Amino acid sequence: MSEPEAGQLEAAVLDAADELAACRKLFALEEGTVYLDGNSLGALPRSVPDRLADVVEREWGRLLIRSWSESDWWNAPERTGDRIAPLLGAAPGQVVVGDSTSVNVFKSLVAAVRVAREDTPAGRPARTEILVDAATFPTDGYIAESAARMTGSQVRAVPAARMGEAAGPATAAALVNHVDYRTGELHDPAAATVGVHRAGGRIVWDVCHSVGALPVELDAQGADFAVGCTYKYLNGGPGAPAFLYVRRELQPRFDSPLPGWTSHRDPFAMASGYEPAEGASRGRVGTPDILSMLALEEALRVWEGVDMAAVRAKSLALTDFFMARVRAHVPEGRVTSLTPESHELRGSQVSLLCEGELRADAERVMAALHERGVLGDFRRPGVLRFGFTPLYTSFGDAERAAAALGEAVRVVEGAR
Repeated sequence: MSEPEAGQLEAAVLDAADELAACRKLFALEEGTVYLDGNSLGALPRSVPDRLADVVEREWGRLLIRSWSESDWWNAPERTGDRIAPLLGAAPGQVVVGDSTSVNVFKSLVAAVRVAREDTPAGRPARTEILVDAATFPTDGYIAESAARMTGSQVRAVPAARMGEAAGPATAAALVNHVDYRTGELHDPAAATVGVHRAGGRIVWDVCHSVGALPVELDAQGADFAVGCTYKYLNGGPGAPAFLYVRRELQPRFDSPLPGWTSHRDPFAMASGYEPAEGASRGRVGTPDILSMLALEEALRVWEGVDMAAVRAKSLALTDFFMARVRAHVPEGRVTSLTPESHELRGSQVSLLCEGELRADAERVMAALHERGVLGDFRRPGVLRFGFTPLYTSFGDAERAAAALGEAVRVVEGAR
């Protein structure tokens, strides 16, 4: 039996035993396309177009403004947040949906600084430091700098693995990524939380690249705030609104730097003075983005009855299989995995660094993969990223992608 045949047979055996295989039919995926970019934009759940058509044609088209009450548009941010909460390991009433991840990072970081300063006894050193992951997604760093200017703080970048031990008397807040967006490395935000809390600071988790791909335990692991996008593993669609988690005991003290009329205690009073609402609703700002919000709410139905432990187990099995098949199909020395082999350090993507002369041609390699029906993405310099979404990615997809990558490398090298 040839190497490709052996890989195809192994993939078929693994797919036959996959307890999540039935979830694939819930998504509108074109036959012949291997979609490995769900870590950037999730696939379309099949039920979303009909739901969105009903929202547009009936709720907006016929009910018009009555839908704010009759279709309960007004409560969509909290209702959708409660749908996401189980995927975050959070009890209801702590998640609100709206705005972008960037806006929610800003709200939560400023609020975290304010809470930490309130907690600092008189006579103690001033808390003027915000810690950020040194390899953070760029926007998180930009927002942290802006939050620091607003609060009279300074940003200090430290490796995610050292964030807990780096926290000290000056630390007001810390922003930690659960998974590194570039390498797919899984961090330990729980350990960072323990260290930041021991130092008297507050912590914000960025779970953009973990929610929907692996278990997240915000309540159990003591996160103060958390933010995340919904268009990746949650399949909410391009530009879908993000979410904000505010730990229940901190909600009465959540002082948002962006108070808006929809987070007012009595929004329609149109009062000149601001009085915050109760609960996670304090995280709201302006009018909810209803079309994308309700598309997201419908998309979240694919998670009904899904066990996150099974999702994590399949994610690890998929990425194990793909990494092994890349070694079988791609000529030696052409790519190196940036993603850790250890399960304890791996998220749900595999990032491959092109080596030697191929690094300058990495974008062409990804283009050649696209021509072969395998969709991943490219990050400079020379990184090929492949996201594995357990609800719809099969082992057959992983085998086909690895084989196509071997072909793409040979084609690009042959064209020099």
